[in-house]
Amino acid sequence: MRNSSVQLAHFQSITLSGINLHDDTFRITTRTDVNDLMESIQHDGLITPPLLIKKDSAFIIVCGFRRITACLKLNWKEITARILKPDISTLDCLRLAIAENALQRSLNLIETSRCLQKLSLFITNIRQLAESASSLGLPDNPSIIDKIKSLSLLPRSIQSGILAETISLAMANELESLEADIAIAFTRLFDQLKIGLNKQKEIVTLVKEIARREGLSLQDVMEDQHFIEIMTHRDLDRGQKSRKLRSYLRERRYPRIVEFEKKFEIHRKNLNLGNNIKLIPPKEFEAAIYGLNMTFTSLEHLKTLQTRLNTIIQQPDFKKILGC
Repeated sequence: MRNSSVQLAHFQSITLSGINLHDDTFRITTRTDVNDLMESIQHDGLITPPLLIKKDSAFIIVCGFRRITACLKLNWKEITARILKPDISTLDCLRLAIAENALQRSLNLIETSRCLQKLSLFITNIRQLAESASSLGLPDNPSIIDKIKSLSLLPRSIQSGILAETISLAMANELESLEADIAIAFTRLFDQLKIGLNKQKEIVTLVKEIARREGLSLQDVMEDQHFIEIMTHRDLDRGQKSRKLRSYLRERRYPRIVEFEKKFEIHRKNLNLGNNIKLIPPKEFEAAIYGLNMTFTSLEHLKTLQTRLNTIIQQPDFKKILGC
């Protein structure tokens, strides 16, 4: 971008009706509220004029989308704007838009994605894209750029989830691989449950595996009656819904394991192990390898636990746990 691009801009009074408000070529900001700007402009005037460029018969906004919207809501008819020379390239205009936004504040994830996505339309070489991004204060790691730049192309509801920090970058990349309707359905689910990344991943993985195991679509699994009943239950709070939903999905995905777990818990409870003896089942009950953990404070305490353990070993519930 030539350093003189903005310096060569001239000030001009233009009517707001002469601005193409639908051209978002250079829009970076995700903010749509303008109440703060309206109050400022009404009190102090338009301190920083928007930056525009003439395209065909109308002006295109390069910088100042929110300022112009605020002026419109204040019923202004005309404003003073900075007008760029018409021979300035689209890429240079885009770099100006990115620079102005980045200088004002830290860009959020979607705004950063917009910048990278728009730049990638002009710069296809990843190394050159990284260099251009770096000069504008954007992420310059190619792998990070690859993960971020397509976020702004996701459905609006997913972008909103990212902005609200309901959806992380990792989950956004996961949802990006799904069909739009299913990705939106997961986004709404996570927005309702307000759960962290690990639990989100657990639910997505279970739904995928159930669908594959039962020959269903992901939508079929999420529209199952029991699934819907859990999510619409009026007497359950978010935490309870999350636990019940994950438990239901896990039992549906791993019925044999869950059955073993339930039987194990019944027998373990009947043993009355107490607080100092813990019986640990095999992982996923795939192998007959059990663990035993004892905590004690003295030799006498250990001898007492040993006596207690000898009694436990003789109980029928213990033998049932071991399959004897």
